[in-house]
Amino acid sequence: MTATGTFAPRPGAAPLSRMIRAQAALETRMLLRNGEQLLLTVVIPTLLLVLFSAVDIITVPTSKTGGEGKSVDFLAPGVLALAVMSTAFTGQAIATGFERRYGVLKRLGASPLPRWGLMTAKTAAVLVTEVLQIVLLTAVAFSLGWSPHGNPLAVVLLLVLGTAAFSGLGLLMAGTLKAEATLAAANLVFLLLLVGGGVIVPLEKFPGAVRAALEALPISALSGGLRDVLRDGAGVPWADLGILGVWAVLGLGAAARFFRWE
Repeated sequence: MTATGTFAPRPGAAPLSRMIRAQAALETRMLLRNGEQLLLTVVIPTLLLVLFSAVDIITVPTSKTGGEGKSVDFLAPGVLALAVMSTAFTGQAIATGFERRYGVLKRLGASPLPRWGLMTAKTAAVLVTEVLQIVLLTAVAFSLGWSPHGNPLAVVLLLVLGTAAFSGLGLLMAGTLKAEATLAAANLVFLLLLVGGGVIVPLEKFPGAVRAALEALPISALSGGLRDVLRDGAGVPWADLGILGVWAVLGLGAAARFFRWE
């Protein structure tokens, strides 16, 4: 015998935490299935690490401890920063921009999931992808003779704040520009910051005024902070964390304010 009310409908949204978890799982699957994004986020950083470590193309600056060090010791932290930028900024901006163009975000906008909940889910998916990137790049770097130092907690803080900063900027771009403009702008910014963000080319190579401006960029703070910790064994790089924190607050705040569903 069936109890009264067993089949009664229960309208209403699911709990917010459940909605965010479900959206984050979907976003992660979509990221991992996208071959073009995997090329950008995994293959390119790996190739750069192997190429510039194996071939004497750049002059590695002396570490702050006074030692010359190996090319991979200088390059590995910068490539880790590049991986974060490629996933949290470039890849996410392009993917979200075309989701907006094809009406995916418009349909999500009609759901109970709030705007900040979508951003949280996308950032969580980026973090999962970055863990896989970091594991792969670390394994490659170790095979090339990398010898990291420093406090792991400082590294985690840098990566999390860097992810938040780039994720906010990527969502801001995707939520305000047309998809084609986002595609062009995101790739252009990626190339410019690859050259001028201290990833491969040391910032010491730039003139004083230009260098001062470049050091205020999130990619420079992330690559420089990771290099200070992992190569030089420094403590917590508060200055770099502060720069990343400012970019994270500004980027996520602006994205939450100006992001458009369509």
